[in-house]
Parts: sequence; structure tokens; C-alpha cells
Amino acid sequence: MKLELGYIYIKDVQFGAKSEVKDGTLYVNKEEIQKLVLEDENLVSCDVDLARPGESVRITPVKDVIEPRVKVEGRGGVFPGWMHKVDTVGEGKTNVLKGAAVVTAGKVVGFQEGIIDMSGEGAKYTPFSKTNNVVLVINPIDNLEAHDYEHSLRVAGLKVATYLGELARNLTPDEVKVYEHEGVLEGYKKYPDLPRVAYVLMLQSQGLLHDTYVYGVDAKQSLTTMINPTELFDGAIVSGNCVSACDKNPTYIHENNPVVEELFAQHGKKLNFVGVIITNENVYLADKMRSSDWSAKLCKFLNLDGAIVSQEGFGNPDTDLIMNCKKIEAEGVKTVIITDEYAGQDGSSQSLADADVAANAVVTGGNANVVIHLPKMDKVIGTLDYVDIIAGGWSGSLQPDGSIIAELQVITSATNEQGYNCLSAR
Repeated sequence: MKLELGYIYIKDVQFGAKSEVKDGTLYVNKEEIQKLVLEDENLVSCDVDLARPGESVRITPVKDVIEPRVKVEGRGGVFPGWMHKVDTVGEGKTNVLKGAAVVTAGKVVGFQEGIIDMSGEGAKYTPFSKTNNVVLVINPIDNLEAHDYEHSLRVAGLKVATYLGELARNLTPDEVKVYEHEGVLEGYKKYPDLPRVAYVLMLQSQGLLHDTYVYGVDAKQSLTTMINPTELFDGAIVSGNCVSACDKNPTYIHENNPVVEELFAQHGKKLNFVGVIITNENVYLADKMRSSDWSAKLCKFLNLDGAIVSQEGFGNPDTDLIMNCKKIEAEGVKTVIITDEYAGQDGSSQSLADADVAANAVVTGGNANVVIHLPKMDKVIGTLDYVDIIAGGWSGSLQPDGSIIAELQVITSATNEQGYNCLSAR
């Protein structure tokens, strides 16, 4: 499969009488977006606000972040199973508003929501302090169940990202990147001397408010399977979960999966990128055993030399991560895991809830328990009402002057387990 991504670089976002992209600026019509969102009878209000890099702005509580894209040539449409039919995507041409993002916020859905600061200490830790954000602050009807509210928020974000993506349909990209993935046999013939490497992408699927969707299907309802890496770039995987903000994979990160990006960059040079295996993170032991068995079975079937395994979440999913690692290694496939750590505020606690000697090659996204001080911002988009109860905060986290003392856990994507974050080790 061959996919061309056409980047239209967005350097600013402004309100305008007409939604359009002009000279690197994304202009959005506030009323049109509100009307689009409020088609959902579960929602009573939608405030649209803008947040730009460097501004004294705090967004909280954050639900999801989505990059606007549009399929301009080829089969299907972006976000299949949600905004378009379930035709297989991942080939043709897709245009991207690079540098723009849709952020959904509002009343807290689950306690594991997050904060995006556009400047100050918090901005150092989230990649979304660098994007020009169209923020939707959405409120539900009274007594709406949390999972129904989450669904409405998810769909609202995808609707607006699709609406904004359409603005790029007829634009000439500033840059075009080409991603081409051969079939398994063709790749083997083409690169017989390079190590065969696949990516095992673990998807959060622990139940209500802990879901990820593949072509609109909840990942926990599927066995471990394969997906073409270019399908991710067309929004085949969508976030629907409320895991801790620091290691959540927002839809934006699935669209820009950095492991896939790097494997493509090294394909045909240092390695043969065989493909992507997607597996879930269910709650019960039998489900974990089944899914990890299938992960290892597919790695053996593909005759891999190496596998990279990334996680989402922590605690219970640590067991899935280690089971995948142990079983894949047992098939003779060298394995690297990507995770983050909950090692306590002083860093002296056990980093993962599970461990094994087979997990001897680890990439860490950082310690989510590190305590940080976030200064007061001049403007808050959303509400500070939930700062003390979101994961990583505590009673008294919100200071009288409007600053926040909390764990790094509260910052969206601060310790992201696909590596889409701002931390490094030295």
C-alpha cells in the first residue's frame, strides 16, 4: 500500500466569518462548529475557543486531541467507521492540517482526564503546547451516563476534525511525504539480508471509559490481528478512553504514531518493516493470555527477528505488556518494550506492576509520579473544578493563587508510551 500525506502547515488559528485556510492561518467559523456539535441531543452547549503556542492559557479537563485530515484520493475516508464507511483506508492521498488540532474538553468524564498548558512549566511536557488548538468545551444534558457523554464528546471531536480537514481538500500541500509498504513476501525478497521487525501496538480496552476503536469496533471485541501501518495515518484507530492523561494515546497520536514513522524511516536501510500487529489490553487473565498468545503466534508466523511492543496505561496493562514480551521472546524474537514508570514521587518504587527477565530492553517515557508546579495562567479554557480529583492531583493541588501542584500524570501525553512526548533520558 502506498499513501501520500500532504502537509499544509498551520502557523496560526483565528476566528473568521468563513472557515478556510489562508497564508498558513486556519480561520474557523465559531457558529458553524457549534451547530455541528449540537446536532447531538445529548449535548446542551458547546463553547469554541482557541489556544496558540506561547499563550498564557490552560486547557482542562482534556478528553481527546485530534488532527484534522481529509482523504483526497483513494478508497474510503478518514476516521472509517465513524465519519465514513468502513472501507479499508491507508492508500492514495490524504491532506493534513499540520500544526492544528481539535481538543475536546468540558465537565470531567472520568477522573483520568488531563491538562494542556500553552506556556510555562507545563508546556515543556506536552506536545500539544506546540499546536494551534481549536478547543471544544462541551456540556451534556442533565443525568447523562458518563459513557454516553464520552461517546458524544468523541463523536463531536471527530466531526469537527473532519469539518476542518475538508478545508484542506483542494489545497496544494507545502510538503508531501510518501509511505509505501510492500507485502510480506515482496518485502522478504526485496530485503533478504535485513532483520525483519514488526510493531506490536497494544490498545487500551479495559471496559467502559477505557476503550479504543479500530474501524469503529471496540478493540476488546477483537482477537489480536494485523493492520497495515498506513491505515493508522488515515484515522483507522480512534481513542475512546479516559486513562491517565500522561500516558493516554489521543487520536492525534494514533494518526502520527512515532514508532510507525521511525520504522518507515529505517525500512530498507537498517531493517525490513514487516507490519503492525494490534492487540488489546483486557481485564481478565484469560483474555490477557489469549491476546498475548496470538501476539506471539503472529510474530512467529511472520518469521520476525525483532518486535517493538508499546503499551497504553499502567498497572493492570503492565501484565499484558510483560506477557507479550515473555511469549514473543520465547519464540526467538528479540523484543523491545516501550512503557512509562510509576516509581513514586521520589523514584524509589518499583516502576511497573509486573516484571520478567525477558524484559531486558526497555524504552521509558518517564516517571509519571514526579511532582511539578504549574504557574497560574491568565486564561482557563474549561474549568479548574476537577484539578484536585484527576489522576495525579490531590485535595489541595489547586492553590489559592490559581497555580497547581500535582504529579506529571496530570499533563496530557507527558509520558506517552509511544514516545510522542517531550522527555528524554541522559
